[in-house]
Amino acid sequence: MHLDLPDKLYYGIGEVSKAFNVNASLIRYWEKEFDELNPKKNSKGTRRYSSVDIEKLQIIHHLVKEKGYTLEGAKDQLKILNKNFEVIKKLEKIKANLINIKKEL
Repeated sequence: MHLDLPDKLYYGIGEVSKAFNVNASLIRYWEKEFDELNPKKNSKGTRRYSSVDIEKLQIIHHLVKEKGYTLEGAKDQLKILNKNFEVIKKLEKIKANLINIKKEL
């Protein structure tokens, strides 16, 4: 899914909901349901979404709106994706170490 968002550090909930073509209330609801989604809030409580938050929202949107997962199913899929991501990070670190060892030979 391609999002029509300008390149900047933080996005307001209006920009995010428009980019995903959903109501802002749905974004706020997903925040309550998905622990992975924690936008920063200023002293007034205005939400500011980072690019990491946007990526998480893209995954949630894809699972729920495009794939038709229930919220519980989407949560389970996110857990699996997070575990896979951790494994990939560890493998990339091992690969980098092996490349360094090879260079030293």
